[in-house]
Amino acid sequence: MFSVHNQPKYMIAGGGTGGHVFPAIAIAGSIKNRFPEAQLLFVGALGRMEMTRVPEAGYNIVGLPIAGLQRRLSLSNLFLPWKLFTSLVKSISLVREFKPDAVVGVGGYASAPLLLAARVLGIPYLIQEQNSFAGLTNKLLGKKASAICVAFEGMESYFPAKKLRLTGNPVRKDLLELNLSQYEALKHFGLNPEKPTVLIIGGSLGARTINQAVADAIPDWTEKGYQIIWQTGKAFATKAEELLKQNGNSGMITMPFIKEMNYAYAAADVVVSRAGALSLAEICMAGKASILIPSPNVAEDHQTRNAESMSGKKAALMIPDRQATKRLGSEVSSLIEKPSEIEKIGMAAHSLAKPKACENIVDQLISISK
Repeated sequence: MFSVHNQPKYMIAGGGTGGHVFPAIAIAGSIKNRFPEAQLLFVGALGRMEMTRVPEAGYNIVGLPIAGLQRRLSLSNLFLPWKLFTSLVKSISLVREFKPDAVVGVGGYASAPLLLAARVLGIPYLIQEQNSFAGLTNKLLGKKASAICVAFEGMESYFPAKKLRLTGNPVRKDLLELNLSQYEALKHFGLNPEKPTVLIIGGSLGARTINQAVADAIPDWTEKGYQIIWQTGKAFATKAEELLKQNGNSGMITMPFIKEMNYAYAAADVVVSRAGALSLAEICMAGKASILIPSPNVAEDHQTRNAESMSGKKAALMIPDRQATKRLGSEVSSLIEKPSEIEKIGMAAHSLAKPKACENIVDQLISISK
């Protein structure tokens, strides 16, 4: 199945959401830049977004029947031990066949079986933790990891301090090379360079609270002449299209998922976003002023911690999810009316960017490789 040539070989595991998938793809790209002949194999969860996004990026992926633990009572939890066992057996077989020099885990339950397999077979592995609060899989497997790459300070409470490496979070290559002018980006979307533009990104799957808050704010924003680039997620796409028609198809771009995020960030004056670690890394790299609405539906409320790490440095504004529908419209308007504040927040965000995150992670990967 796999090549037997003496080339660098790495396996990358994890996924479930864009917050795990896109860093994994970014790390793979950096490995390929360093070693064009390297062989890479991704391992993900069947039915999750990595099974389409990774092949779209040009890499091979194998799916496991693994699933996450449901926090509510669910029959699917009864099958979890069997899914974990079969995924572990398959992962051990994959590692034995592929013979990687090292394994990378980017978090999410999809990474657990492969990292366990690497541990059993004596293959060194590296963990990349995106958030300021470590995920369960990473915490459990961090003790035996060869290195743990993190994006936030103060992670010693979750991992052995001697293994921590403050590398930052990987971002997509097109954002590392963000040299578009705002004028070019607005023209790309067919928008008016003379009008303020708001970028709405509720995460790769959309965000119900943000979408509803934006829908409520649109009449006022339209009256004020604001333009909107809105990543709605699939669930809200039809409703957003209806609002687009009601708005006369003017100054409002909606789509379930934005592929050309470099154009979207370049076009924006203000960004409204959840506080996933990848989104924050991208906002910092783009140097944009943002209003963050942390999702309450994540483990240990880690998005609030992520957002607080930004707002505490005056690199973003934060609105609690429960207040978003009441406050978002006016908060955006207030910020847009203060161009100097937009510039100040954007500069503070850019100062937190770590453009060499991928290179630093690959350096660590090389150092632990067999």
